[in-house]
Amino acid sequence: MTSSKPVISKSTRQLSEYVASALKKPLPPEVAARAKLHLIDTFAAMISGSRLVPGAQAQRYVSKITAKKEAGVMGTRILTSANYAALANGMCGHADETDDTHPPTRSHPGTCMVPAALAISEREQLSGKLMLRAMVLGYDVCARTLLALAPVPVSSTFGHLFGAAATAAALLKLDARQVRHVFTYAGQQSSGLYTRLRDPLHVEKAYAVGGMPAHNGVQAALMVQSGFSGVDDVFAGENNFLATYSPQGNADELARGLGRDYEIMRCGIKCWSAGGPVQGPLHVLQDLIDQHHLRAADVVKLVARMPDKELKMVNDRDSPDISVQHLLALMLVDGTVTFASTHDHGRVKDAKVKAMRRRIQTVGDPALTDSLRRWRCAMEITLKDGRVLKHQTLAARGTAENPVTLQDAEKKSMDLLAPVLGRKRAQTLISTLANIDGVANVRALRKLYMT
Repeated sequence: MTSSKPVISKSTRQLSEYVASALKKPLPPEVAARAKLHLIDTFAAMISGSRLVPGAQAQRYVSKITAKKEAGVMGTRILTSANYAALANGMCGHADETDDTHPPTRSHPGTCMVPAALAISEREQLSGKLMLRAMVLGYDVCARTLLALAPVPVSSTFGHLFGAAATAAALLKLDARQVRHVFTYAGQQSSGLYTRLRDPLHVEKAYAVGGMPAHNGVQAALMVQSGFSGVDDVFAGENNFLATYSPQGNADELARGLGRDYEIMRCGIKCWSAGGPVQGPLHVLQDLIDQHHLRAADVVKLVARMPDKELKMVNDRDSPDISVQHLLALMLVDGTVTFASTHDHGRVKDAKVKAMRRRIQTVGDPALTDSLRRWRCAMEITLKDGRVLKHQTLAARGTAENPVTLQDAEKKSMDLLAPVLGRKRAQTLISTLANIDGVANVRALRKLYMT
């Protein structure tokens, strides 16, 4: 007589049991402290993104949908269902290149995990402590999903979706079997094409990277909570998720180091509101400007050597916030770059910036490429007086090896938040998020992020 008991792989069982019980396990102090920086950074990205084209389009879409008022949309007075709030806030969070990254997997976890955690926490009126814990869990599942799919270079959207689904499932108190069913619905919704990189307005990219996986992950968890059943192991067995997308993938990565190795500790927070690969060149140039009081008029030639694979992503791009040549020229002309200047399309045609850009040369250097993508750059600047300045970084400020401080996070966030919220309310929001474990009901944040 054969047993009808489903066969569940060891890694899937470990992962689902961990997700189901994670909120009962406190975070190590250093992990909680780092997570709060990412929470602050992502709120700043969402609120500033609410004023950009992708954010505005997402708000317009969800505002016309009749839905139960469960969660809020950043920078607006819109209250909508948890899944639509996650969609809108996810698009706001990745409306540009301001949000955080997990360099080893080329993913942007915050723009999905924070919207998913916030939406369900508001819906269920949960504490800030639980929201933060679920957010960290989402980062872990996001990264592990993508690492399990390696060596196939799949879209980061896959990881975002499973991470958001795990975040929502944990907050909804689903048991291990229900978590496995959530994963199977996440598997059914897996998608994401790199055609998004061809959208100059960043709308498709904001949807594919932020809004879609946040929405679909929350939706998968809510469907299972309502009674949906499914396959007990989407990661193993016939026609499973890994076999479909990465036959050479390694399912053991799904549960590797859970509860010990927190992937948020390998994430990066951008010091400048620009694409990740540009962080290294901006870091080095800012150091040289500060040390030598450089001005654009002093520079005859600037050569920036950076990882060859990273240069391909930011080389002479149309979008000003991901064009390394434009951003370096802008920094030399202005002395630094800000959220406003990196998103000012008019500055691309600025005569001084264009003249400086012609003096900039970028070189893709395989010797600087590393698997952890630590935002590296080696720079050489020739000055009119004949001096040649050289400087480099092998781990720019904001990487896991050279992390930002709370003060760094506050400085960047104020630049993003103040134009939308005003300085006083922005500072109150930052302070509240830095002490999120003291917030009894996450709905209290609405008075700070809604306008």
